[in-house]
Amino acid sequence: MIGEGKVSRVKDQLAYMIASLNRQLEGELEERLRPGGVPIEQFRILEVLDAAEPLAMGEIATQSLIEAPTLTKIIDKMVAEGLVYRAPDPNDRRRVLILTAAGGKALFKRLRGVSTAQEQRLVEMLQSEKAAELKTLLRSMMAN
Repeated sequence: MIGEGKVSRVKDQLAYMIASLNRQLEGELEERLRPGGVPIEQFRILEVLDAAEPLAMGEIATQSLIEAPTLTKIIDKMVAEGLVYRAPDPNDRRRVLILTAAGGKALFKRLRGVSTAQEQRLVEMLQSEKAAELKTLLRSMMAN
């Protein structure tokens, strides 16, 4: 078939493989979150806030990999749903911090196992040693 060699070369490129795997993993996570009616972006925000809160919008955007304009819309929806709330930064009144509301904490507690199970499955697939090595390699690549 014409162009078949080029397609297989593209599929062998590291960037393509990483992007493809990311899509696969995100799709799996979305599928597991769907019964709870939680979009993956909301879950990621709750996950980021669970690790460290309060956080400013810019920090959440960076850690959740969500663009700032999109994040603002999602946060607005989450505030309306009682999952998070905004509060002024006590050190800088111009800055707004995001915190998890009781409803968001309960939701995250209920769904936390979804990402934990995915992580465990990946570690088992790779074997612990290789998973740790892959994390180290990816961290070094992300730093550059």
